[in-house]
Amino acid sequence: MGDIPLFGMLDILGTFAFGLSGATVAIRKELDLFGILVLAAAVGVAGGTMRDILLGDLPPESLRDTRLLLVACSAGLAAFFLGSRLEALKRPVMLLDAAGLGVFAVSGCHKALEHGLDPLAAVLLGVMTGVGGGALRDIMSAEIPRVLREDVYAAAALAGAAVYAACHWAGLPQVPSVSGAVLLTFALRVASERFGWKLPRAPRS
Repeated sequence: MGDIPLFGMLDILGTFAFGLSGATVAIRKELDLFGILVLAAAVGVAGGTMRDILLGDLPPESLRDTRLLLVACSAGLAAFFLGSRLEALKRPVMLLDAAGLGVFAVSGCHKALEHGLDPLAAVLLGVMTGVGGGALRDIMSAEIPRVLREDVYAAAALAGAAVYAACHWAGLPQVPSVSGAVLLTFALRVASERFGWKLPRAPRS
């Protein structure tokens, strides 16, 4: 994986987080073990695969490096055997989704910048990478994607990707830039759920 260890590790962490969220939803839908693994694998690699296809980096990293698929399937197995402990958390899918959202938003933005995209396009690709896994999970589980029904979702990914792009442009060290951008996305997503934050809407006549 490119840029190991930092960005390779980000892809692994994001894949595992989204894999767990997909598997948790599959368990709630009462799918069998195979269904759980399929949803975990598909959701885990969706964001990175979309990123690579849009950048023309083919075949996608998820097909070139089998570790990512193994990580996603491992997340599915972990959820299968530890599902009750995951459910003990308050809103486990939302927390896992927020973690994956932040990690992939930054990872997507970084890879876009490395491929020569301008900062605005890189931020946009970061947002698409971040929301891709969650959107596929919701579609596969017959739900309206969160990105369409929860206001501070893509906006949280946008904030994290924008902060990382600004730090990259300013030449700041990678580790604090990545950490700060990921944590910002995670915090915004969780806080919006906790406090019911909504984006402004057009007034109705």
